[in-house]
Amino acid sequence: MQKAIKHLLVGSVESYSGKSATILGMAQQLQQRRFDIAYGKPLGTCQSESPTDGLDEDVRFIAQTLNLNQQHLRPTLLSLDSATIYRRITGEDKADYCHQLAQYHQMPGNDLVVLEGPGSLEEGRLFDLALLQVAEILDAQVLLIARYHSPLLVGKLLFAQDHLGDRLLGVMINDIPVAQLPEIQTTIRPYLEKRGIPILGMLPRNQLLRSVSVQELVHQLKAEVLCRPDRLDLMVEELTIGAMNVNSALKYFRKANNMAVITGGDRTDIQLAALETSTHCLILTGQMAPNAMILSRAEDLEIPVLSVDLDTLTTVEIVDRAFGQVRLHETVKVECVRQMIAENFDIDRLIDRLGLKLAAPLP
Repeated sequence: MQKAIKHLLVGSVESYSGKSATILGMAQQLQQRRFDIAYGKPLGTCQSESPTDGLDEDVRFIAQTLNLNQQHLRPTLLSLDSATIYRRITGEDKADYCHQLAQYHQMPGNDLVVLEGPGSLEEGRLFDLALLQVAEILDAQVLLIARYHSPLLVGKLLFAQDHLGDRLLGVMINDIPVAQLPEIQTTIRPYLEKRGIPILGMLPRNQLLRSVSVQELVHQLKAEVLCRPDRLDLMVEELTIGAMNVNSALKYFRKANNMAVITGGDRTDIQLAALETSTHCLILTGQMAPNAMILSRAEDLEIPVLSVDLDTLTTVEIVDRAFGQVRLHETVKVECVRQMIAENFDIDRLIDRLGLKLAAPLP
């Protein structure tokens, strides 16, 4: 008789809370302990950019990073985009996604199947694939990832506990400002533990994980790369706007670190000032060609210069959105995630609560 396969569903109370990063770091820890891990994302949210397959980009990245072959992947059932939603609303899409999801039980066995769940408690409800629905179909336990904004998070987690009941395995609180860590450790954590919500990890805020690559900004802005296309791997941690006089700009720029500077294509003075400070990317608005001297200096300093056919306000809004929707698709973040999970997540407590048995002793 085949043993029942354990499923761990990693969900969140809001999108972009760090589910993919947590899964990656957690799965690496489990692999080090010789567990056979499978992975999947039933509800796709990051559409494939490849014309040859429909694999969700999060699935592709995590599968490659964890060296998972096809037998260790679970299929994505649908991609949550506007067209798919409208097909469901109009009745064109009548698929039984509950039945499709249940087929996961028939797939090759592993010690644990880790599934990335919807971005909130209600996301996917239109397709009968909300977090609790998925958990019940697969008899899965739920690990919630919660980004810390304020103590109001406590109410959200109590509500999630009421909603998920015994399915809630535990919580990891992510992106905690370093200065607030001791207070949260001594107040919020004990409060939640006393109310039956195990806190399996508390991750401090990390600028690298909140950063975006210049390549991602090029993609989001549909920008033209004017120089150093070979340095689009640089990471941007802050956004600054060069709209003041040059003396004020210099004081402002010197306080920032690894920044993207947005300024008009005609502001040569601001552009030069930016290039002499901690700038990883210069974004010129208005589709105006910069002075040749700017491109020459940027070339020497290995700083990409982008040109966008947008006004400054629109450019700022797009870049701000990119920071708010950071995905773990840059290789430079992987080691950072691995180290942070190893130091701040109780993997042994997770293993114990899942009822897993070590396949072999640690080397």
